[in-house]
Amino acid sequence: MNKTVKVMEGSMAVANAIRSCKTDVIAAYPISPQTHIVEYLSDFAADGSLHGKYVNVDSEFSASSFVYGSAAAGARSYTASSSQGLLLMTEVLYNIAGHRLPLVMTGVNRMISPPISILTDHSDTMALRDCGFMQMHVESIQEAYDAHIQAFKIAENHKVLLPMMICMDGWVLTHAFEPVTLFDDADIQEFLGGPINSYQKLDPALPPVNYGVFTDEQELMEYKHAMMCAHENAKEVINEVAEEYREKFGHYYGGVIDTYMTEDADVILLAMGSVVGTIRCAIDEMRAEGKKVGLVKIRSFRPFPGKEIAEACAGAKAVGIIDKAISLGRGGIVGMDVKEYFCNMKEKPALKDYIAGIGGKELNREVIKQIYEDLLKVDAGNILDEEVQYVNLNEYCVE
Repeated sequence: MNKTVKVMEGSMAVANAIRSCKTDVIAAYPISPQTHIVEYLSDFAADGSLHGKYVNVDSEFSASSFVYGSAAAGARSYTASSSQGLLLMTEVLYNIAGHRLPLVMTGVNRMISPPISILTDHSDTMALRDCGFMQMHVESIQEAYDAHIQAFKIAENHKVLLPMMICMDGWVLTHAFEPVTLFDDADIQEFLGGPINSYQKLDPALPPVNYGVFTDEQELMEYKHAMMCAHENAKEVINEVAEEYREKFGHYYGGVIDTYMTEDADVILLAMGSVVGTIRCAIDEMRAEGKKVGLVKIRSFRPFPGKEIAEACAGAKAVGIIDKAISLGRGGIVGMDVKEYFCNMKEKPALKDYIAGIGGKELNREVIKQIYEDLLKVDAGNILDEEVQYVNLNEYCVE
């Protein structure tokens, strides 16, 4: 197996993954901090190294519409966006998922305005959590490269047939430079099994297939139930593809979740995205001081691995959920999902939700250690703690 190691920007690593997957159609519209991904792909198109069609469109709505059509016609398809651009795609994303079209896109995380900001949190992709897309959050640039390759194999699996959004923290990952291991195109194609094997597609030479037809009450619930079943199937496929990738390329980041030092942990931190790397460093420092703390990394936000999370945290006294998005009027989004799965446990750990890193607010090792110290004070009587704490909140808010 051939591989090369190059220092490159995170966006270029993603562009290389999309190129190596021999993607048939790429629809591009720029919005920071996603722009560099499609810029690098345009360079590949210009130098002739891109396999498929590269199409400049006039808006994010057009980008999603274009890949909606290309995926329906059986093409391996890709697009990317961020923040307000993702919201502009919303109507089409529901259609893509509802029609079971297995394309891949990158959701480069950036907060939703107002106030106007280009800094990072998870509010944009989480606003789309119910549209039917699978969502996988990545921790590092290398994982971003590897996850995009895995994404096509997961989405195109006939037990799944759902679109996949790889969620990648803006600036922190897209614009950072690190050594990245790139694999040979031929090996990636062997891993994927070659070109896309469409379950069904729009093709004049084939029996007619319609998209967007009217459906009555006799079939609507059944249709949505089938999508739920596909998400359940996706959990198993995500785990399987992660293992296959490890066997072939030697890289592994977990399946739907990953754990770090949880076996004997009294306190477990739960998080996803680039902050996971910071948490690992903080845990190493705390472990050196004799503190029993561990990490559960959520890779798959949709489908949500609630059962797997609860099992991984079962032996802990307290679990801290680090949320980088808010459901206004309710609280932390990941926290809401997590707490549900602990309710029926006989001996459940105390849970506490921490809203942190909103709009790019600093979330470093010292902050992680402060969260750990706070968790030591949480009621150890196995009571589900509903409190939500805002980390490093400036106390000048108006009433």
